[in-house]
Amino acid sequence: MPFISKDWRSPGEEWVKTEEGWEKKKILECGRHFSISQQDNIEGRCNENYTTADVSEYDTMTNRWLQDEEDKENMTDVVELSERVKNSDNQVLQPHCHITIKCTREIAGFNGLSDAFKRLDFRSAVHDVRRFNYICKLLDLLISHKLTALSGCAQKVLFNMLEEVAYQVSASQQNIHLLNKLLRQLRSMIDCACWGRPLGSTQLWENHLVTINRILAIANRIQIREPGDEVFPKLENLPEECVREVLLRLADHKDLEASSKAYNVMARLCDEQRIWKELCQFHFSSQQIAFILDQQTGPTDWQSIYHKLRKAFGLREEYAEMIQLCRNCRCLFWKSIGHPCIADTDPEFQEKLEDVDKNSLHVPIPPQAFFEILFTLSGL
Repeated sequence: MPFISKDWRSPGEEWVKTEEGWEKKKILECGRHFSISQQDNIEGRCNENYTTADVSEYDTMTNRWLQDEEDKENMTDVVELSERVKNSDNQVLQPHCHITIKCTREIAGFNGLSDAFKRLDFRSAVHDVRRFNYICKLLDLLISHKLTALSGCAQKVLFNMLEEVAYQVSASQQNIHLLNKLLRQLRSMIDCACWGRPLGSTQLWENHLVTINRILAIANRIQIREPGDEVFPKLENLPEECVREVLLRLADHKDLEASSKAYNVMARLCDEQRIWKELCQFHFSSQQIAFILDQQTGPTDWQSIYHKLRKAFGLREEYAEMIQLCRNCRCLFWKSIGHPCIADTDPEFQEKLEDVDKNSLHVPIPPQAFFEILFTLSGL
């Protein structure tokens, strides 16, 4: 007969019911200090961009689990957790995620994708302009390559993040092309899928489709608002020198091509050789540029050289902030926030690191590497 008892490898977990379902309390502690400002952001964006019916519908979806008395009792744990973090001025809970390489009798754990997203507080990080492009690239990889292999919980987290991206794009009036790209990929994955595989259970995807339809409704309502007549100066009022400096700071050729369609001055400036030469120097090394230049005959056209380099070597990925990996404690964290490292609490460990370059202890993790690390460790 089976022997049913408490797993001795774990001291037990406290579970709290949230708007996304049942979650471990220790996972909620990571990044919970963002919850208050995030809720204010949600209320503000709803009141600003949508009608009363839209706001009430959103509130109904996010607060429907409060309707039962049992759920209200569970909500007290979340409130107490938020108040504890809110009132602790000296201690800040830093979002971080430890990587468990091997499970032992003393350490029982796993590296789930949904847990990593929650521990690193990706949903709130969407509203940080420094991390927005990083998260969109990661969502792009997940939707286009691994959507069919994700667990139901990971799929739910992914769609919640995508919904936050839609709200952020709607509020900021920026990066609409990134949202449209993600939605196109999502449509293609859903249209070509059949029941059972690769989507999963019918009930699960009925809930996902409700979220997807809500995201599509947000995207369809986005309208670029032109500055009013009282705003001065506008882009077309700037001198050519200022517009050129703006174009020199664009890192994507698609942005340059779109800018050339804005008005005549930008179209003329986008044809300048200096714009494309500096774009080549930003993305490619001097050896790569010299390799293509040796094959050129006739006058040098830097726009043509750029596209040849792009096809031969690929573009350089640049992000304002990336996930970092600590070599001391195998912890993933955001660079600007930091993490609770064992090196900061153990004097003996600090003595061993006296002669070590501190910058080498933290390794930046690009989206592709983050994607591969989690899927390799989770066994997907």
